[in-house]
This record gives sequence, structure tokens and C-alpha cells, in this order.
Amino acid sequence: MKSFKKHEEQKALIQQFEEMLRKKQVVFFELELFENIINYYLDQGKAKKALTVCTIAIEQHPYSVEMIRYTAQVHANLGDFARAISILEKAEILQPNDWETCLLKGNILCLMTEYEQAIDLLEKTLDLVDEPEKDQVYYHLGLAYQGVQNYDQAIFYYKKSLETNLDNENALYELAFCLEVKGELENSVSYYQKFIDKDPYSHVAWYNLGIIYTRISNYEEAIRAFDYTIVINEEFSSAYYNLANCFIQLESYEKALENYKKILELEDPSVDVYAGIATCYQELEKHDLAIKWYRETLKLNSNYAEAWYGIGISLDVKEKWMEAIHHFNKAIKIDPDQADYWLSLGDTEYKAGNVISALEAYEEASLLNRYNPDLWLNWSFVLYEQGDYNKAIGLLSIGMEEIPEESELYYRLVVYYVAAGRYKEGFSYLENALSLDFEKHTVLYDFFPNLEMQKALYKIIEQYRNKN
Repeated sequence: MKSFKKHEEQKALIQQFEEMLRKKQVVFFELELFENIINYYLDQGKAKKALTVCTIAIEQHPYSVEMIRYTAQVHANLGDFARAISILEKAEILQPNDWETCLLKGNILCLMTEYEQAIDLLEKTLDLVDEPEKDQVYYHLGLAYQGVQNYDQAIFYYKKSLETNLDNENALYELAFCLEVKGELENSVSYYQKFIDKDPYSHVAWYNLGIIYTRISNYEEAIRAFDYTIVINEEFSSAYYNLANCFIQLESYEKALENYKKILELEDPSVDVYAGIATCYQELEKHDLAIKWYRETLKLNSNYAEAWYGIGISLDVKEKWMEAIHHFNKAIKIDPDQADYWLSLGDTEYKAGNVISALEAYEEASLLNRYNPDLWLNWSFVLYEQGDYNKAIGLLSIGMEEIPEESELYYRLVVYYVAAGRYKEGFSYLENALSLDFEKHTVLYDFFPNLEMQKALYKIIEQYRNKN
């Protein structure tokens, strides 16, 4: 109920602010309210709108160092780093040696890849900060050292950050990344275990251990750690989220759903949770429910490409191909660099009878990812179905050069050669396919319902089996 009330209060505040803009009125807001409005727009990915709020806030509170920092942060979000640094220099004049200003400046220097300057500034900032707040400075020092690929120093500072504040999830994730780069992640479990030994009832300690087990793909142990987290603190929503992700990895979609829905009892809806619920329903082949939850996701963020794509997948399964194409195109417009989007578009265009559009989509997919066997199989299949066997052979041969270890490409090439009447060449590729993966030879029978051809293939396959 508290969460709902907070959500409604924020909604009313945003409506009041936007009405002020529409009517070109001047309404005085306290600093805290301006901060809430700015954070709302930043969370929505509307940095330019947040900048408008900052401008009005500075007009009403011209000497607020905090609002000057917000303005600099928004400029940084927009990629205008030089302007952000310039604004922070004004804050330094108003309030010299303010550690939060120094911290933000160090962070922006990192974004500018000026890591050495950032390190120098952040190390000086440590002298300005009381011990409880040092975790943020340690964390940003870790980021700066990570930027220059000094992973040992980055690990040192991330550990210092966690030892100061175990709740710093960002430090936890970055530490795990650096340990992974160094090949030390699996051996680091004992480091996280010591927090539990120190305080067995620390839900954060159990949570951190669960994250590490997740990173090394030990999902059973991760689930055990997250379960302990929830036993200690049943309102710790991040644990439910990670539990859901573990269950997805183990293909236990019903259990994943339980945990996603628990999150909705604890906090405001989010894109990640709604999309996770939709994914579970899709995997459970409950496509109407998947579409419903993807649409809920889009209400929160209409530019969430994965939701458009997910709806397209479910519509494709339901054989609503024209609607699926529309949704795939929406996803591609938002994120055109996803090969899977183009591949799915190609598959669905072909099902809808749009051969030329299908071939164009496959071509786009090939420019983004040439190592997906489904691309070559599906693309060449369109040519095969059109009776253009030699072009299908040529295309699949290119695919085999890209991924020569993929047995299914060899088996499919046998099909195309036989269809082209080039039996000798086809059967020579059959032996290569059998040597790569004997068990997959059954895919051939789908293409040859003719009993005589099946007998001929069976004879060659048995000869190979007996020889080996």
C-alpha cells in the first residue's frame, strides 16, 4: 500500500509540473520535489525533459549546489561531458571541497576515459569523506582502475567498497566482472562466505553469495543462497528477481513466475519484471498471456525493443503473420543491430508469402551475425523451396565456411545436392555430416518421404556405422 501511495503521489506531482509547463505558469517547488521530478524523467530515459526541470529549478534555487550537480549529471547523461565539467566548476566555487561534487566530477572524467585524472581526483576525495560514505568513492576508484585495465587495483577498491557497505550492488557486480576477467571468480566464493561467517543473519551477505554462484552458473547453490536471503528478509525484492532468473536458467518457468509476481507485491511495476513474466508465459506456450504482459511492459516503456520482438514471436506461433511482421519491424526500428530480430522477420515474411522481403531480412541478419546456423538453414531453405537448388547450395556453402563444425549444415547440403540431382557430391557430404554428429542423421528423413530414397540413405548410414 505504501508503494502504491508513493506511486500515486509521484504521478500527481508530474501531472502538476507538466500542467505548469503547458499553461506557462510559474509554480514554486521545493528542492526535494524538483529532485523527484528529475529522477522520474531520468528513469524514463527522458534526459532532455530532465534538463528542462533543472533549468527551472536553478532559476528558483540559484545557489543550490545539489541542483547544480543534478544539472551536470543530466548533461553527462546527454553525452555533453565538457558542459557537465564546466557546470561542476561553478559548484566548486560555491562550495569548495564538497566530496559529492568531486565524486561526480571523477565519474564524468571516467566517462570521458580520462581515467588518470579521475584516479588522482578520487584519491584526494577520500580525505574529504567520512568513513560511512567512502564506499562510493572506493567504487568509483574501482571503475577508474578498471578503465585502465588494472584489474588488481580495481578488485582492491571494489572489495574496500563492499567492506564499507555490503549493500553496494554495483560494486558487487563490477567485482565479479573483474574476478571473472582474472579467472578468479570460482575461487572467490570463500571471500563472500566470510561475510556470512561474520554475520550469518545478514540477508545482504547471502544475497551477494547468490550473485557469485549465479555468475559461475551454479544455479542450485544460487537458489539456496537467495532462499536464505528471503528467509531473513522476506521483503528483499532483488533476491526474488535473481531467484526468478535462476529458475529461468533451469527452465523452471512456473517457479520463476511465482518469484516475479512476488516482486509486484513489494514494489512498483518495472520493465524487467513485466518482461520476465512475459518470457515465462512464452516459454510455457501460453502466448495470449505472454502478449498481455509484453503489452504491459510497453506501457511502461514503449521503446523496449525486446517486448515488441516478444509479441512478434508469440503472434508468429499463433500464425498471425502480418501482425507479427509489424511487431518485428517495430523492434528493428528501435534496435536495428539485433540479428535475431532480422532472422525472425525473415522467417515470418516467408511464411506470409513475401519471398523477396524474407531474403532481404536474411541478408541484413547475415551482416550482423554470420555464426548462427539457423540463419543459413532458413535462408537457403527459401531458395530450395523456390526450386533454386544451386543457389541454395552456394549459400549454404558460405555458411559452412563460417561455422564448419555445424553438422546440420552438412546434412542440409546433402538434401540440396540430391534435389539438384548431384547425388555423388551429396553422398560425399553425408559422410562428413555423419562424422561430425551421427545422431542428427534423422533430419534427412524429413526431406525424403520417398521410401526408395530413405532405403538408399539408410544403407549408406549403416555402412558408415559398421565401418566406425
